[in-house]
Amino acid sequence: MIKPPRKPPQPLLGEADAPLRSRPRRRRDPAQPNLLLDPMPARVDPCLALLKPRPPKGAQWAFEVKWDGYRVAVHIEPSGVRVITRGGHDWTKRFPAIAAEARRLPVSTAILDGEAVVFDEQGRSDFGRLQQSLGGRGGKNASREAVLMAFDLLYFDGHDLTGTELASRRHLLEGLVPAGGEAAIRLSEEIEADGDKLLRIACEHDLEGIIAKDRNSPYRSGRLGDWLKIKCIQSDGFVIIGYEKSAASFGSIGRLLLAARKGSALVYVGGVGTGFNERSASELRQQMDKLKIAKPAVDTGRKRNAVFLEPKLIAEIEYRGWTRDGKLRHASYKGLRDAADITLVYDLSLSLSAI
Repeated sequence: MIKPPRKPPQPLLGEADAPLRSRPRRRRDPAQPNLLLDPMPARVDPCLALLKPRPPKGAQWAFEVKWDGYRVAVHIEPSGVRVITRGGHDWTKRFPAIAAEARRLPVSTAILDGEAVVFDEQGRSDFGRLQQSLGGRGGKNASREAVLMAFDLLYFDGHDLTGTELASRRHLLEGLVPAGGEAAIRLSEEIEADGDKLLRIACEHDLEGIIAKDRNSPYRSGRLGDWLKIKCIQSDGFVIIGYEKSAASFGSIGRLLLAARKGSALVYVGGVGTGFNERSASELRQQMDKLKIAKPAVDTGRKRNAVFLEPKLIAEIEYRGWTRDGKLRHASYKGLRDAADITLVYDLSLSLSAI
């Protein structure tokens, strides 16, 4: 018996010559739960840069400019945008331009790590101008001048990137925040250069210094050495534990007495008697007069005409280095830092290890 010929097979999708195409995929609703996605953390403690006297060597190190501002994380969520300070405070309303720009980024969910800064006429980040735009220390103004210099991406469209190496995180960040531009969120660009040469150029342009980052490192919270900071002039936050009176000085402040953290305790690191003007000394004196105590919180040795304070005020101090006995060299007062935004006072042991 002769079998009839078989019918030719039908094409999978319409005409035989037509290309195979899948159905167009609908975009996932970010508000809809999806077990394959990583939960978005409410907050990520920042990776902090370890102070070093010289730039590191090796192909694994990437370099950036060191920005002088407030460290913030920008959380982009289906419910809105949040700008969170290093200390965990919600400053979304204080940085309205950054928040508005974050809403325009082409992403459903993300966490950007960066520095909120205000620039001077030469394009340098200026911490004093940033503080002034926020209404000074303790002020509640909104800074419309502030710009976020974004340098890391910790979460992206439902995926936690903190376990991914820096090179991959940067690749995704550069696709989200393009280089150049004048928007309120800008990319902190990597600079292809020898570290020593870059530091010299940064110092010649009166920048604060540079940051070195290990391209192969995951994002680890704390000061673990994955990121390094090398400064032209060293500057850090120190606790004011008192002052020596002087009738010949602004605000009758002859010299501030300072402390730094060493392990879990505060230790005396000397004083600073320069950098004040009439206005800054008057404002500082008003703050200090509210914190007087009878005995020093830290052993300062014998001091004449000293007034001791509760260790609550954080001073930004520029200095040239350390003496062998752990005191600041050539220190100069630059202003008060917001204590609510500083979770760890400068660690003396880290700097002394560099002497």
